Amino acid sequence: MNEQLVGVLGATSLVGNCLLKQLVQNHCRVIAFSRHSVTQSHPQITWQQLDTISRTERITEKNKITIWLCVAPIWILPEYFDLLLAYGAQRIVVLSSTSRFTKSSSSNLGEREIALQLIKGEELLQTWANTQKIEWIILRPTLIYGYGRDKNVAEIARFIHRFGFFPVLGAAKGLRQPIHVEDVASACFSALSTLNLANRSYNLTGGETLHYREMVKRVFEALNCPPRILTVPLWFFQIATWGFRWLPRYQDWTTTMAQRMNQDLRFDYSDAKRDLNFSPRPFKLAVEDLPSQNQ
Repeated sequence: MNEQLVGVLGATSLVGNCLLKQLVQNHCRVIAFSRHSVTQSHPQITWQQLDTISRTERITEKNKITIWLCVAPIWILPEYFDLLLAYGAQRIVVLSSTSRFTKSSSSNLGEREIALQLIKGEELLQTWANTQKIEWIILRPTLIYGYGRDKNVAEIARFIHRFGFFPVLGAAKGLRQPIHVEDVASACFSALSTLNLANRSYNLTGGETLHYREMVKRVFEALNCPPRILTVPLWFFQIATWGFRWLPRYQDWTTTMAQRMNQDLRFDYSDAKRDLNFSPRPFKLAVEDLPSQNQ
């Protein structure tokens, strides 16, 4: 894919940042699209602010973009179907989430709505792409972590920083497969460049399956803190989540999240291993994967 021109939607996201690095390392030229103005400079990356793109802009062979990556939330992608067509899209790799499966039957309305948005986003993409004869690949990662910017492992670390312990419900033996953001980005690039694959969906997981309690314990170890994991009853979480909602960082916490600590959220990634040469790392936190003390 040397000197291939690639369009990226969601380029300022955590996965997007990692993906830009991999595209540059593989000598691609990138048009990175963002809703916000970006001043970053790199000779292989051109930034475009979505709101400033003229609808009458003339697309020529010189600025045509045939292959795309969308690492923005999949439910916003339909807003840009016309943009993709205008640029001459022929192939697109889109990030979704295994939450479409794990949250579809949640007792929490907000979580069910997220699952429905993911499902609808995938369906709209497939219908549109098939109609327009555009090749598509959907990737569904599990729990993403990395660089202290994620909303999963980094949030556990922040809670430990602040309170010195972490509460779990019961045994907290639900299985997890946390996946590093760099492995997600690598899978995106592989799906984009493996041109004999089209119109398929893949689940992406980390290279290790472990209990929720063990995952929390490893966060303590990465922070060089003695593991203080407090086993508490459901009523405690009900009271705590009500209280935490007064704090902006924890306003989305729910008792359903606590109940899920004992649910197995395990997926098979053998298809991605076979077709994309996907080989994710085990769950081992590096210093750079933790948020700083002041975050």
